[in-house]
Amino acid sequence: MGESTFPLSLCPTGIVPTRETSPHVPLTPEEVARDVGECLALGISSVHLHARDDTGANCNLPGTYAKFIAALRDAREDVVICASCSGRIDPGLESRSAVLTLPDELRPDLASLTLGSLNFSRSASVNAPDVILGLAERMAERGIKPELEVFDVGMVNYAHYLIDRGVIEPPYVFNIILGNPFTGQADPAHLGAIIKDLPANSLWGVGGIGRQQTAAIALGLASGGGVRVGLEDNLWLDRDRTVQATNIALLERTLQVAAALERRPMTPPEMRQALGL
Repeated sequence: MGESTFPLSLCPTGIVPTRETSPHVPLTPEEVARDVGECLALGISSVHLHARDDTGANCNLPGTYAKFIAALRDAREDVVICASCSGRIDPGLESRSAVLTLPDELRPDLASLTLGSLNFSRSASVNAPDVILGLAERMAERGIKPELEVFDVGMVNYAHYLIDRGVIEPPYVFNIILGNPFTGQADPAHLGAIIKDLPANSLWGVGGIGRQQTAAIALGLASGGGVRVGLEDNLWLDRDRTVQATNIALLERTLQVAAALERRPMTPPEMRQALGL
């Protein structure tokens, strides 16, 4: 059958990491573009982007996002960009949807849509039904495809609810996150239950939080899906947390696993074609 391709999403920054927790986390547009450019040279399909302000804090303002998106497009014009609409800091619709209002030349290709509320170790991500629906409708109005964030089977069920009502359309993009203490784990049975319920015509990948990142990536690749990797989800290269990771090091390890399975990441043009972007 030969080599098969898969979507590989880089999540370089996230909301939580700081200079104190990792000296390697990129915080400015230039730093994120540098990491993304190096990772594009090795092989990634898309970027899951969080914007930070001048103090390094998470920021949803369109003007701040515009700087990051412009820097990424300068690094490679056709890079697939997913802008975060996370509810982890502010659960309100207006703040989270602000990035969707950017002009066409800076509009993200994808935007994250978490399909339910959940707890993390030290905080909650609140995603009220009306906010989920409002984000989905605004993404549709702007021609931005939702990246459907799921942490357990119930969130997949809600995706079917939105599909049945014509709120989201195929092809679908699913980002499955495992390893959070409150939701699905990097366990074959947990992942199997989730992917069993995914709708037809779905492009899906698996990410893992902290110590479970490597196991989650291996499960995703072995199960025929894609992966998500980066410092947003994991700051360490080893389970004992003695070796600090970089985005490049995490990607290199992922590519080693993929090569052993005779699989390679989609290029940005291949992902664009698969999603009709």
